[in-house]
Amino acid sequence: MKALMPLAVLVASLSLVACEKPTVITVPTPVAVPGPAGPAGPSGATGATGSQGNDGSKGATGSQGMDGSTGATGKTGSGTTLIVIPPAAASAPN
Repeated sequence: MKALMPLAVLVASLSLVACEKPTVITVPTPVAVPGPAGPAGPSGATGATGSQGNDGSKGATGSQGMDGSTGATGKTGSGTTLIVIPPAAASAPN
């Protein structure tokens, strides 16, 4: 009985090894080869005009300009200078 089990395993493994396995043949798939190009088609229609873009942002404030040059010296007066003082405002009656 002890020798029967190993003998059965030996016979099963030899029978599986003795089987002939079929050879798998792969057939190459045909590759499509493009022919010569045909004539060009007609031009497409002109697209719609795009919408106007957004306004740009305000620029930075400029720096202060330079001081102007000093004016020419005035002429010396000729004659007497008259200073007129306006009369005092009249006070309202009570």
